[in-house]
Amino acid sequence: MSRAAASEASPVLVLNAGSSSVKFSVFDAAAGGGLAGRLHGEVDSVGRAARLRVVDAGGTRLADAPVAAPGYAAAVEAIHGWLEAHGAGARSWGAIGHRIVHGGMRYADPIALGPAVLADLEALVPLAPVHQPQQLAAIHAVGRIAPGLTQVACFDTAFHRDEPAVARAYALPQELSAKGYRAYGFHGLSYESIVAAMPAIAPACARGRVVVAHLGNGASMCAIDAGRSVATTMGFTALDGLPMGSRCGALDPGLVLHLLRHEASDADALEMLLYERSGLLGVSGVSSDMRVLLASDAGSAREAIDLFVYRIGRALGSLAAALGGLDALVFTGGIGENAAPIRARVLRDARWLGLSVDDDANARGGAKISREGNPVSAWVIPSDENTVIARHTQSVLAQVGGAEA
Repeated sequence: MSRAAASEASPVLVLNAGSSSVKFSVFDAAAGGGLAGRLHGEVDSVGRAARLRVVDAGGTRLADAPVAAPGYAAAVEAIHGWLEAHGAGARSWGAIGHRIVHGGMRYADPIALGPAVLADLEALVPLAPVHQPQQLAAIHAVGRIAPGLTQVACFDTAFHRDEPAVARAYALPQELSAKGYRAYGFHGLSYESIVAAMPAIAPACARGRVVVAHLGNGASMCAIDAGRSVATTMGFTALDGLPMGSRCGALDPGLVLHLLRHEASDADALEMLLYERSGLLGVSGVSSDMRVLLASDAGSAREAIDLFVYRIGRALGSLAAALGGLDALVFTGGIGENAAPIRARVLRDARWLGLSVDDDANARGGAKISREGNPVSAWVIPSDENTVIARHTQSVLAQVGGAEA
């Protein structure tokens, strides 16, 4: 077997580092060039009381243990240590795929990582300060564990790269737009996974006009026409659009200037306010976790939920306008997949668009949660970013192996 063929047949590890966790999956090569998930897990609460959890493809729990050391490097080392002890360590991997939030103007296609690419991604940290540093830390940790192993970057911004120019533009001087001050959009790997899943789940809608609501600690919505992004709520950074767990979402730029002059001591303090102290957490004063808010009797918790649902409704109207109509609404993400009361409220507020809610189906979690006969259907489809990353990694690995053969 050639080196290229051997690499393609080797397992692919996916590391998906978020703002407080590292999710991972091990995929084996399957017949016909496909992929089969073997293991999935995560280290959550990184930096606090981190725990490593692992399940097999059938959902059987294989591990649930504390991670003693703090930080993302320690999380990656804990993942590797467990995999190594169970025969799936670095020596068996063909490559590692990483989710990278921001690719900037230069990067859209998945790419093998090297010093020049890493330097470019480091320069983009100010545009994604909640995610990019953690993702780079995971890459560097792998480099120490398995130097020379192919690592592949897959970009959340890539799905939106072909949006119409008018959807990406800000009303700024041309010289600033030319420097890259434009809307990029995020959660692209999640949206790509929904587009891939829809032909099997909702074939009548798959090539139509769809709004996908990725609702979680990070939240955005995307208008998709025939599988391609048309408009999305996040822009230059992942701070824009909907209120999120602790991020503010869209603000009047004049308010941002006023906060900087009168409420924040400097730009770093303002960044902390907008990224870490706002959103559901800031409005409620209770929690950034929607599960906690839905269970709370606090009036401020209800205010946070009301604002979240209201902003989703406004965004839905805007995105339907960008599409020139609507055929389906898809919920995904931690809140979208699991919070039936939020879905019900969004659908009831969107009756004017032809949406409705089937309460029994919604309580079960779908897949279809709208009533039969309505002009617009609603669905719950789980996001599967890791499979998308694994596919891209396998493709890059084949290119790299072919170039070396």
